[in-house]
Amino acid sequence: MEAASLIWFAVGATLLAVVTRVLVPPAAWLMLTALLHASRSTPPIVGTLLLWLAVYAGLAFGNRGILPASGAVYFAIVVDYATTFALPFVCDRLLADHVAPPLRTLIFPLAFVAVEFLRSRLSPAATWGSLAYTQYGELPLMQVAAFAGLWGITFLMAWSASTFDWALGQRFDWAIVRMPGIACAGVLGAALLGGTLRLVWAPTDRPSFRAAMLNRPVDLFAPGEMTRIAEGRVAPDERGPVAEKLARLHDWFLEGSRREAHAGARLVAWPETNLLIFKEDESSFIERARQLAMLEHVYLAIGMGTVHLGDPLPLENKLVLIDAHGKVAISYRKSHAVIGWEAEIMKRGDGRLPVVATDDGRIGGAVCFDADFPEFIRQAGMAAADLLVVPSNDWRELKALHGQMAVFRAIENGFSLVRPASSGISRAVDPWGRELGVADYFAPGDRTLTVQVPIGGIRTIYARAGDWFAWLCVAALALAAGQFMLVWLVHWSPATLFG
Repeated sequence: MEAASLIWFAVGATLLAVVTRVLVPPAAWLMLTALLHASRSTPPIVGTLLLWLAVYAGLAFGNRGILPASGAVYFAIVVDYATTFALPFVCDRLLADHVAPPLRTLIFPLAFVAVEFLRSRLSPAATWGSLAYTQYGELPLMQVAAFAGLWGITFLMAWSASTFDWALGQRFDWAIVRMPGIACAGVLGAALLGGTLRLVWAPTDRPSFRAAMLNRPVDLFAPGEMTRIAEGRVAPDERGPVAEKLARLHDWFLEGSRREAHAGARLVAWPETNLLIFKEDESSFIERARQLAMLEHVYLAIGMGTVHLGDPLPLENKLVLIDAHGKVAISYRKSHAVIGWEAEIMKRGDGRLPVVATDDGRIGGAVCFDADFPEFIRQAGMAAADLLVVPSNDWRELKALHGQMAVFRAIENGFSLVRPASSGISRAVDPWGRELGVADYFAPGDRTLTVQVPIGGIRTIYARAGDWFAWLCVAALALAAGQFMLVWLVHWSPATLFG
């Protein structure tokens, strides 16, 4: 094994750590190429082990503070992430040499899409760690999501790495690399050109309204106090003082909403569980909110945490949408709980994403982690939503990444997205993923975000057909694996495993 291979492993691990934490889209392409070249240029067994170690090191460093776990649990999660990340490289070593040369470069991208997609369907982590998310900000490339979802972007990245490394191995002999090289470059170029034209031709004359996103006051609760209340850990003698503090929180949000309505807002949205309330006080508060919405003729999208004291699952994590006539149009309970703390205290919803017709278009709602599940949010696309409101609650290390992930849901389904975030970055985007405004909870000054949001969804292939491209990749990889197994059974030898 050459020292150069070890250097490539080190470069790949370093770039993986970087792109896990920081938005550097080109670095993700280089990371894939470096790791793939190192994997292909080392002996199979040793190379697979070194690859896994390099991937583990990169992910272990890059995810510190991002994954909601620590200690042994954290490292166990990283083991799972590293193993699934390494699987496409193993598939490439096993299968590529047994495929006709013109198709050899396709095994790696097929495997990467298949592993990412199946992991998103089978793992509670959903689409966390998808390669596609590293390309946030590259708007022409991001438009691929409207056609093939995240999986089309992942495929293009992995195919480019596979083709470049294969051409490198052929010393860029044009007679050999011409067909695979032109195919890869042509498809990638067509995707970028199509994405660019999609952005250029995007209409700018659609109706819009002003939306405001509020955030809770930073000095009302002591550190950890809202968490303790959400868990229902309120002693009987604390019930009165806590209720008084929550009442001040309720007044603050209602007054802030009234202020923004007077300033011209048509929609005022509050972050996830920012409106904590005891169950017995919920109906009276909803009535106050209804009166405000009706009087000011404003939509209120309330991120509400209803606390059931003494209940084994004390928290209802909800989005309540009150329309401009004072009607409760949506009362939706979060369907996907984050593993760990939230899953242990939260009453889950029924898995049906609500979309309702209003005077200003079709509005849907989800809550935070729900938006990490493309097939779940696709319900809004199939229901022809014009706007999706996603109250969220992040933390400092996660604030940029998680909000960026949600933007892909807007492109996939062709609706505008409003995402008020506590302890994170509030943002709004249009159906093409273009940013309308952001506000960082951790920045000094007023945390209120006001934006002009276009209303009027566009129908996309992804919203109609779903994960067709991912399933196609799974089927193609299964066909290649079946062919390999047939050859292996007929001509078995220890060397057959890695060719």
